[in-house]
Amino acid sequence: MFFDSHAHLDRRSFGDEVEAVVARAAEAGVVGIVAIGSGATGADMTEAVECARRHPGADGRGPPIRAAVGVHPHEADRAGPEAWETLARLVGEPEVVAVGETGLDFHYAFSSREGQVAAFRRQIGVATAAGLPLVVHCREAEAACLEVLRSVPLPDPPGVIHCFTSGAEAARAWRDMGFLLSIPGVVTFRNAEPLLDAVRSLPVDALLVETDSPYLAPVPFRGRRNEPAHVRHTVEAIAALKCLSVEDVARVTRVNAERLFGIAAEGASAPRLAYVIRDSLYVNMTNRCTLRCTFCGKHRRARGPGSDYTVKGHDLRVGRDPPVEAIVAAIEAEDPGRRSEVVFCGYGEPLLRLDDVRAIAGGLKAGRPGVRIRVNTDGLASLVHGRDVPAELAGLVDVVSVSLNAPDAATYARICPSRHGEAAFHAVCDFLRRAREVLPEVWATAVALPGLDVEACRRLAEATLGVRFRARPYDDVG
Repeated sequence: MFFDSHAHLDRRSFGDEVEAVVARAAEAGVVGIVAIGSGATGADMTEAVECARRHPGADGRGPPIRAAVGVHPHEADRAGPEAWETLARLVGEPEVVAVGETGLDFHYAFSSREGQVAAFRRQIGVATAAGLPLVVHCREAEAACLEVLRSVPLPDPPGVIHCFTSGAEAARAWRDMGFLLSIPGVVTFRNAEPLLDAVRSLPVDALLVETDSPYLAPVPFRGRRNEPAHVRHTVEAIAALKCLSVEDVARVTRVNAERLFGIAAEGASAPRLAYVIRDSLYVNMTNRCTLRCTFCGKHRRARGPGSDYTVKGHDLRVGRDPPVEAIVAAIEAEDPGRRSEVVFCGYGEPLLRLDDVRAIAGGLKAGRPGVRIRVNTDGLASLVHGRDVPAELAGLVDVVSVSLNAPDAATYARICPSRHGEAAFHAVCDFLRRAREVLPEVWATAVALPGLDVEACRRLAEATLGVRFRARPYDDVG
């Protein structure tokens, strides 16, 4: 369930208890750990690799452990040829999934700034040559770290900012470079408001979680030795900030970590026909769309793990339209009666399969009369099918949410291009008007794209079309 992206599982930290610590992690639901081997000597790196070799994950002896190796910025001035030779050798080992932790720490003066920068640059080169991501340590040195990283070629993806505790502005700068941000137990502290603001501002697809064991134990263990079993408390804090379930945050951050570090996970590539986010059960009818929206992850280059056809950690790439029987079986497997609603959405336009949606919704209503059914749609079904689609959904659908996305036809055609041109916008407005007449609850939404007049969209929806309105966050699907 949980993936601890950064833990120091060495004898210096845990003595003879390392195996017991790993066992407790497994009991707490930890399904993966990256053990950090960074210091001034090759022995520091080798110990993490040996820990990973003892715990491949296939033998049932605790969660799979992988290793990151590097020269810590504190040790930059003391690392000699033996450390660099060991690093160069270990990055080729299968257990090693990242280079680090490396970076800059100007809070302490354990190594000179010049030495730290030189070691950082050298390790960026090692990581890039090896095709491994970086685990970046950055403390009171963000401007200098960014300067170094912007001046040299980086791996793809570039890596993760370990133990991120800064604010929203710094988070945006790192994310613009393609880095993920790893959130430590500090997120549970009362005095961590800049970090809390950053987490609120970011999509969970941009995050990892870590313990940084044995340091920075979360509340209620603050002040005591930390260990991977405590990572759940960090996940719980993020879930509360993001209005997501613990399962959502655990799943997304696990998938993010597995992708960043190139770790294959059983079942990770299986596409989902029915999937849960928060307490809603979503139904993935198709990947086909009427529109080619500029903000859609399917039609733009991903900025890192968690993009493209992945929504909140669920793989929604179904290829050909799945048969109705398979969709119904997937819905039943998730026990729709336990969910607050069933939502036809997925990563495509569900009403392209109008008759199938009606059949599945009818079956759900017949078997579970109290089930609440919502359809998320682009509002073009009546235009596409030449039918009065809102009327055909009456009695089957309780809520329809329509992507309005623009206050006028020209803006809509630019943001959501299609073969229908500006006529598509007028069709969406007509759909909303008709839906208001025949369906119990109707919403118009708009993605809050930079530069879009969201308030003009709101006025159109509420004052002109007579429906409710909700702005959807940009770059945060699901």
